[in-house]
Amino acid sequence: MNENNTEISLEDGLFLRQTYFDKAKRIVVKVGSAVLTDEKGIDTNIIQNIARELSFLKKSGREVILVSSGAVAAGKRKITIPDNVEIGIEEKQALAAIGQPVLMQSYEAAFEECGQVVAQVLLTHSDLANRKRYLCVRNTILALFRFDAIPILNENDTVAVDELRFGDNDTLAALIANLIEADMFICLTDVVGLYTGNPQTDSDARQLYTVAAVTKEIESMAGNVKSALGTGGMRSKIRAAKMVSSGGGSSFIGPGRNPQILQQLFSGEMVGTFFLPAQDKIKPRKQWIAHVLHPRGFLMLDAGACRAISANGCSLLPSGIQEIRGDFGVGDAVHCIDPDGKVIAAGLINYCSSDVAKIKQHRSDEISNLLGTKDYDEVIHRDNLVLL
Repeated sequence: MNENNTEISLEDGLFLRQTYFDKAKRIVVKVGSAVLTDEKGIDTNIIQNIARELSFLKKSGREVILVSSGAVAAGKRKITIPDNVEIGIEEKQALAAIGQPVLMQSYEAAFEECGQVVAQVLLTHSDLANRKRYLCVRNTILALFRFDAIPILNENDTVAVDELRFGDNDTLAALIANLIEADMFICLTDVVGLYTGNPQTDSDARQLYTVAAVTKEIESMAGNVKSALGTGGMRSKIRAAKMVSSGGGSSFIGPGRNPQILQQLFSGEMVGTFFLPAQDKIKPRKQWIAHVLHPRGFLMLDAGACRAISANGCSLLPSGIQEIRGDFGVGDAVHCIDPDGKVIAAGLINYCSSDVAKIKQHRSDEISNLLGTKDYDEVIHRDNLVLL
């Protein structure tokens, strides 16, 4: 391992990778548009290869989920768009509506050749933000496993608008991996892996094969990757790996167009970049709070409150809140911000924004006089608070 404990040596990495691949029994595989599409739209040869590779994993006794992009690209291939038509959100939703059945038909035909049943699951962010529906999604996926099917998931682009979007399928795949407590997240893309520098301009640039933890330094390396997706695309994949790591899973980012890529991985070949699980796993409910819920407001904390929740594992009391932003209700998710402007925690709030405005910078024993009633001593209880 290197001096800042992020990169692992080739010898140690080979052993660790093989150990995690051998142990992985529940796997989420995400395939991006950069892998699935060519200049004409969906590449059916890639679809067929993915079907063979996932069927290989399934027949090895593993449970497999596929998160697939490509609906909009499939829609573009199906119809001719006039040159004078500007592609906006409504047009993309329409293209997704046209392309989604085409994409699924391609998958179903390819998997049928492998003797494998598949199922389609379309989601919006609100399906996971609601705790009851979140658990229903989990139960449905587990039932599909019992039916010996491979679930194929995608964002429901036909109805999704900004506030209902996951942002990208990397995030969706990571959330699903944590939801079903997957052992591994495999992100197949159009890049070879993560590099220490830009290999086109830096002769000392090396590919990282095994990474112990996603640090700020590792996240900054996303800019070294040359991809059709751009820097933002690679950054979202590294963030997804970090999210899965916090849930106790390992991750892989590597070349999705390589024939037999999954067979190469599980047989021990050193391709792509592998990310180890975090040593301290976040509990499933706190993963939901931290990664699924969008904040409805923000609490600016003083240094003492930051120390109390970060170092001492305490609940957040009203006395440590300096300022509030946003309009939120009881039970909504809020983010806590330190004096330097950094988000340090997320939690479910016990009081609405107007009440927090009245009790901030006051002791808990003053809440009754300030509000006329007191339901809680804490603004956010530590059981509903997760450090970011």
